[in-house]
Amino acid sequence: MTDEAVTDGAADDSCIFCAAIAGDVRGSILHEDELVLAVDVPPGHPEKRGPVHFVVVPRRHIRDAMALTEDDAPLIARMFTTATALARQAGIAESGFRLLTNTGPDGNQTVMHLHLHCIGGRRLGPETVWDRDEAPE
Repeated sequence: MTDEAVTDGAADDSCIFCAAIAGDVRGSILHEDELVLAVDVPPGHPEKRGPVHFVVVPRRHIRDAMALTEDDAPLIARMFTTATALARQAGIAESGFRLLTNTGPDGNQTVMHLHLHCIGGRRLGPETVWDRDEAPE
């Protein structure tokens, strides 16, 4: 599949987030509107990083942050405002939380559909991005 094919907004049949947006995958939907869908990362999921962990996903299939254009500014704003509203609802706004997106293999992107993680509910550490053996001195 070419970059064009995965960034033109068409749903990708192999994408778990596209399947969730289509209603083919069950999950705890926290928010949905015309631009985004927010889903909880369930307890026991191997990627769950905190007591509160959810992702905000654009309804339009966008591979990653590198595929964004200036025309996507309203979408990105909606992703962030949705995440912060849900953080308030989850009771983590005052204590703090982390918002992040992974891009590409070295960024540990495991689902090739842009998504914004919100992680909180505990004190977060630096969460290094390299193995200790490879850490710079």
